[in-house]
Amino acid sequence: MLNFKDITLSDRDRITSYTLNSNRRNCDLSFSNLCCWRFLYDTQFAEMDGFIVFKFWAHGQLAYMMPVGQGDLKKVVNKMIEDAEKEGEPLVMLGVSSEMREELEEIMPKTFAYTIDRDYADYIYLKENLAELKGRKFQQKRNHVNRFIKAHDNHKFVPITTPEHIKECLHFETEWCKQNECDKHEGTGNEREAIIYGLNNFDELGLKGGILYAEDKVVAFTYGMPINADTFGTHVEKADATVEGAYAMINREFARYIPEQYTYINREEDLGIPGLRRAKLSYNPTIILDKHMVSLQTDAVDELDW
Repeated sequence: MLNFKDITLSDRDRITSYTLNSNRRNCDLSFSNLCCWRFLYDTQFAEMDGFIVFKFWAHGQLAYMMPVGQGDLKKVVNKMIEDAEKEGEPLVMLGVSSEMREELEEIMPKTFAYTIDRDYADYIYLKENLAELKGRKFQQKRNHVNRFIKAHDNHKFVPITTPEHIKECLHFETEWCKQNECDKHEGTGNEREAIIYGLNNFDELGLKGGILYAEDKVVAFTYGMPINADTFGTHVEKADATVEGAYAMINREFARYIPEQYTYINREEDLGIPGLRRAKLSYNPTIILDKHMVSLQTDAVDELDW
């Protein structure tokens, strides 16, 4: 049986004991994302027979994530189908990668329908590429970084480690939102709520981040946390767009700061925003992680082997 409960800060160790030990690189599985966006999705979790299952509501629609763990996956998925039926809905899973789709097809063939939405694909990069910017394909990024360095002799990247750093990030976020009219747009308004929660609970969430200064003024900040043992997720990156090279510089410096054990950096989706897509592609992702919406086929229910 699946007994779901709301996610809280105190659940970090329990949840990450599953996610950090999995081979999943989805940004959705970062504890920070799960917790910081709970206000919007009412995310809950349950444990069963070596698996953790996440359940949430996207735009009022019930959805689940693919179970994370080891054991009898088919048994757990069948319990998810039962849970969805109790909610009066057919089972829908979001964020299912191609590898997860193969797992589902192997244990429950012809049971689900699969749809890919390119807007929600994750962009995953080699940490080494973002940290070093070597080669012709990164020439433009190196130019941006070099122009920033040339224009700002007195610049520095500082890890976020003190309450004063948090205050500086919160102040910068407020100013950034004024310039970009965050509160007039649902997407950026929701992101703002998640960022403020993240900064105010930085240590409890297990976040790592950094601030970029030019002439002792904050011009950018960023933060994220590990998704699994080899992939680090960058969840937030804000910079003053009037400062040339600030985005490229904070990106490079944070990649250099992220611990060496992480081979990959997941910089999340583009949400179908043209400018964001161009920016993410310009950093030459190693993997564009397509994610499926998985729906239980209505004629499959009667044929399931419970």
